[in-house]
Amino acid sequence: MLKELFNKPKKRKYATIPSEGAKHDVPEGIMTKCPECKKIMYTKELQKNLKVCLHCGYHHGMSSHERVDSFIDEGTFTELDRELASVNPLGFPDYLEKLDKDRQKTDLNEAVLTGSGKVNGNEIVLAIMDSRFRMGSMGSVVGEKITRAVEEADKRKVPFIIFTASGGARMQEGVLSLMQMAKTSVALKRFSDNGGLFISIMTHPTTGGVSASFASVGDYNFAEPGALIGFAGRRIIEQTIREDLPEDFQTAEFLLKHGQLDDVLNRLDLKDKIGTLVDLHQWDGDLSW
Repeated sequence: MLKELFNKPKKRKYATIPSEGAKHDVPEGIMTKCPECKKIMYTKELQKNLKVCLHCGYHHGMSSHERVDSFIDEGTFTELDRELASVNPLGFPDYLEKLDKDRQKTDLNEAVLTGSGKVNGNEIVLAIMDSRFRMGSMGSVVGEKITRAVEEADKRKVPFIIFTASGGARMQEGVLSLMQMAKTSVALKRFSDNGGLFISIMTHPTTGGVSASFASVGDYNFAEPGALIGFAGRRIIEQTIREDLPEDFQTAEFLLKHGQLDDVLNRLDLKDKIGTLVDLHQWDGDLSW
């Protein structure tokens, strides 16, 4: 049944593609150019298609709030721990000013949005990292919010799902940032020991300390097409091993080919497939978690 779930093709409903004449002399923001195929399309049509290119299937970046709208059942999302915000423990120059700018730009207090909601009627707790906020870097508050979300899922006896997108540990917080790798991983181990279901969905990019900790320890590890996933950068690895790496190295497809992912899921199919997985893992109320 699981094999059929991830191999069965699904008909896609693509939006209308604008004519060549409509692509010229339009206000900024009306049209979007795909960085992969270079084709131009109406921004609204791209958004209707969950920001998947109408021509080549390239997955454009999504904000955390757009993820909620596309993945969580309408009207069921409740945010957790919004009041948590970073301070400047190391006295890093201009750090607080940069955080304030990102808060104004994203309507987020930090680089991860956590909350509870339902997917196809089943309750979950989720965390969604947002690359618009300090490139999704993991500081002490990001680690704390993810840890609290895992503990909330454990308390409610519901699955925990995370969408990762990060440049890695946040240098402005030094070792406090690196400590979050251990803290989140320990929380997930306790959750697993209690029978909890953890689904990790890696989006572009998932790198550094995030890829080396909670992003890679799911009961199911998935990724979106073309997502960059890895710890060290390509150039550093090539210089270290003194060899050229494959062209598709550290892409989701490369990791799937080498057994490091369970599947690469198109965003248009994501909710249905994850929803089916969550449904398969439901249990009777009289069973222990």
